[in-house]
Amino acid sequence: MKTLIYPLKSRPVLVLCFLLFFFGRVDAQVTKNEILWDNYGVPHIYGKTTAAMYYAFGWAQMHNHANLVLQLYGVARGKAAEYWGKNYVRNDEVIQKFDLAGISQKVYEQQHPEYKSYLDAFVKGMNDYATAHPEAIDKVHKQILPVISTDVIAHTINVLCLGFIASNDIYSSVKETLPGSNALAIAPSRSASKHTMLMANPHLPWQGYFTFFEAHLNAPGFNAYGATLIGMPVLAIAFNNNLGWTHTVNPINASTRYELTLKDNGYLLDGKVLPFETRNVTLKIKQSDGTLKEEQLVCKYTKQGPVIAEKGNKAFAVRIAGLHNVYFNEQYHKMAKASNFAEFQSAVKMLQMPMFNVIYADKGGNIMYLFGGDVPVRTEGDFWFWHNKVDGTLSKYIATKNLTYSELPKVIDPASGFVQNANDAPWLCTYPMVLDRNKFPSYIAPDLWYAQDYREQRIINLIKDKHSITFDELVGYKLNTGLETADRSVDELVKDANEYPDSLTHKAAAVLKAWDRHTDTASRGAVLYIQWCFDLNPDSIFRNKWSFSDPLNTPNGLKYPEYAARKSKQAANEVIKHYGALDVPWGSVYRFKSGNVDLPANGTFSTFGSYRAINYRPDRDHKFTAAGGDSYVAVTEFGKQVKAMVSLSYGNASQPGSKHITDQLKLMSDKKLRPALLSRTDIIKNLEEKEELSFK
Repeated sequence: MKTLIYPLKSRPVLVLCFLLFFFGRVDAQVTKNEILWDNYGVPHIYGKTTAAMYYAFGWAQMHNHANLVLQLYGVARGKAAEYWGKNYVRNDEVIQKFDLAGISQKVYEQQHPEYKSYLDAFVKGMNDYATAHPEAIDKVHKQILPVISTDVIAHTINVLCLGFIASNDIYSSVKETLPGSNALAIAPSRSASKHTMLMANPHLPWQGYFTFFEAHLNAPGFNAYGATLIGMPVLAIAFNNNLGWTHTVNPINASTRYELTLKDNGYLLDGKVLPFETRNVTLKIKQSDGTLKEEQLVCKYTKQGPVIAEKGNKAFAVRIAGLHNVYFNEQYHKMAKASNFAEFQSAVKMLQMPMFNVIYADKGGNIMYLFGGDVPVRTEGDFWFWHNKVDGTLSKYIATKNLTYSELPKVIDPASGFVQNANDAPWLCTYPMVLDRNKFPSYIAPDLWYAQDYREQRIINLIKDKHSITFDELVGYKLNTGLETADRSVDELVKDANEYPDSLTHKAAAVLKAWDRHTDTASRGAVLYIQWCFDLNPDSIFRNKWSFSDPLNTPNGLKYPEYAARKSKQAANEVIKHYGALDVPWGSVYRFKSGNVDLPANGTFSTFGSYRAINYRPDRDHKFTAAGGDSYVAVTEFGKQVKAMVSLSYGNASQPGSKHITDQLKLMSDKKLRPALLSRTDIIKNLEEKEELSFK
């Protein structure tokens, strides 16, 4: 394989003129397999065939994330402890108990030939990159090579099924950083330009298998721009010249944790003792001296699923709907290739994505919300019954089929002119509400999901009375740092604090009264308010609970005004102690940091109703560093010429030495997006590197 690389720094004018002449028109026919890397590290891939396009996609992911990709594939093999030591033993045990290697092999064998060829091409691109650039791969990650196609499938299952869907059931505790997202589609009736618009905004931790990779894929009959979770061979959130979609994590009970009763070396089911099916696995664990220690793992299987843990006469088994889905990659390829709503809906009806809401918009003026995923058909019980541990002694609780596409909650082209989701249940996907929860099984979703995560109410309150939304206004809504909880609590808190006989409490009240109720870098009072919230669980601040009769303004009313006022004094003392002033600017305490980059941040925890959702971790100096939240952002307008503004918070690379690890943090700090480069002319104007790839 021959690769030509043209770094443009040394001769930009001459090369740019040559490229402009060479490429000609924006829509010129592609005659070579190539990657045009723009100045934010985004690969614009042009394949002579679809397989060649996916080959280059695999190459590109290795170009920007080789070590990370290989580490994730090593983990998905269930051999991470063999590669990297004892810290990975628990992870290997879970992977082996679910037998991801066996499932992946069966899934691979069932692929339709066309899509199997795309997967194989993607893997070949990865391996060819590793061969061409051995210097790019750390020694500890080279042992994963070569990548095989089942690695990609196992990794996808590990992320979606074990990571997103079943992590709570597997580990019996909520993740430290729970994934979330914002999504909004605007119909022509509410658009100033009369063009449909779509806002995509997943919120995930900024590391590991949650890392997004932004790319632009082109082949004959295929043109899509978007992002995927690193290591996956298809775009997961994307738009093309005619339509686009995004996802949010939905409250779906696709995973069930069964409590088993053990007896006579088996487990009880319907009053009978059944034997476990078993599979013996030898785990190899790398020691500090480089030797391998072997441990035997007995994997036990029940009618409900693999046994994850045992204690005394009890055990827990986990069953995941969608674990064996075969055509995941095929569905997403068809979604990205679709040219209209009918074709897109046909792809989504495959129901190969085990979870996620779908928010959709197209050039024809259509918008859609879909509560997607594999929802097991239950015999009884509501959402919370199935969300907790379930009696494993009764076979009636073992689901054998899932709801069909027609049975899932969805809203298409509502009169309201918009659909949205911010990880809540489907009922408030538009306003006024059109879905009647009583017409769906009570186990599909709760009345309200993350008890009080106010983002959904925030965005609806921002747009519900706005009937002519411009593209720039939509971008502004996405970047809005106002706090819904502050709008409902600060006035009452200030009033109560001023009645409290203490000078510091009065000073704190004055700062909060003057505060703009945003978390922009220069906002003064936000640090004090969040410190107050840290001492008061946001879910318990309000007196009146959330109500279907007033879904946008409840909860409200301070529950314990005098106690809240006393806590404001405590918060004031903490702020003065650590920062020297009550009105310290938000950005001086909350930071965007990576490597040598250290910038003032904006946005805050979504718990408080910030649509600009940023999760922070505390530093030793009592400051806070962003660690997750707003990840990939794309605001798209489907006019005659599609336009989009995008960002990828942490940059589009993780390879050591790449400038694209941190080059978008300044945009984050400035609350700006950048234009998505969709035409060859614009790409060439912003070209950093060009690669020509040979693929057969």
